[in-house]
Amino acid sequence: MLIAAGLLLALGAAAGLARECLRAQPAASFPRSGWIALAALAGLELLLALRVGWVSTYFTALVWTAYLFVADAAVRRLRGRSLFQSPARAAALALLSIPVWYLFEAYNFRLRNWIYTGMPRNGLASLLGANWAFATILPGIFLTAELLYAAHFQAWRCRPWRPGGLLRAMLAGLGFALVAVPLLLPANRAAYLFGLVWVGFVLLLDPLNAALGWPSLLADLRRGLPGRALALLASGLVCGFFWEFWNFWAAARWRYVFPIAQQWKIFAMPLPGFLGFPPFALECFALWIFFSRLLLPAGLAAGVCDEVPGPGLPQPAQTLK
Repeated sequence: MLIAAGLLLALGAAAGLARECLRAQPAASFPRSGWIALAALAGLELLLALRVGWVSTYFTALVWTAYLFVADAAVRRLRGRSLFQSPARAAALALLSIPVWYLFEAYNFRLRNWIYTGMPRNGLASLLGANWAFATILPGIFLTAELLYAAHFQAWRCRPWRPGGLLRAMLAGLGFALVAVPLLLPANRAAYLFGLVWVGFVLLLDPLNAALGWPSLLADLRRGLPGRALALLASGLVCGFFWEFWNFWAAARWRYVFPIAQQWKIFAMPLPGFLGFPPFALECFALWIFFSRLLLPAGLAAGVCDEVPGPGLPQPAQTLK
């Protein structure tokens, strides 16, 4: 029954993205690359159903690569520009996505919340496939957020919130505590605390990004602009359902072993685990801003949900109370 619910939710997420893309006023036509990627995505699903070996093994990397091109085409339709129009920026984002995910793999090495099964026996093939999949994580979250932002959330406004320096320091201190505690407790207790990691890095790094004058969620709220945060939260949930949906049918996949609600799953994910996807998207943004500004030339640090209106986009109208 929960599998059926998951299928409906995944289909609902796909239908919702399509609806948001189609109902907004376009700034450009849907590019040919998007149609090719849609055909590739459908073809991969068919080959998976036929259990074609290499597709089943590398399905996560393959299907997410196709999804990225579909999402990028949708963003270009709505904003008139997109990530893949700059191959250098797209490559930089994909490459930095790999070590960002390895940060969470390092936590999992101690907390043991998931394991991988069905991986290729050849070590090099397994490593290449895993890194290819990891390279799609940040682009997947950010392109989905861009789509939702351009179609819906860019127009939202809220009352400006201006936290003082002391509160920002307290948030950063709390974030540091949240990411440190799971490493300090005994492993059998820490296994219950991966949720702290999913929220800790955004609390730790976003105040620091704001203090350095880099893009940040706190700076957005200071200006009364909640759209980027809302788009990222929604993107995390949408991508979470897609990750679990596509992972469930793949031959090489992850399996959750954390000791919470294992009897209540949608696909392979215990129900409480889905709560981690929205904040995970926020901290992927904070991590990307921090490391891209620290390590990359300015021209390679791609923006995420920039609030500058593009042609054909709605002007600010809605207000959060």
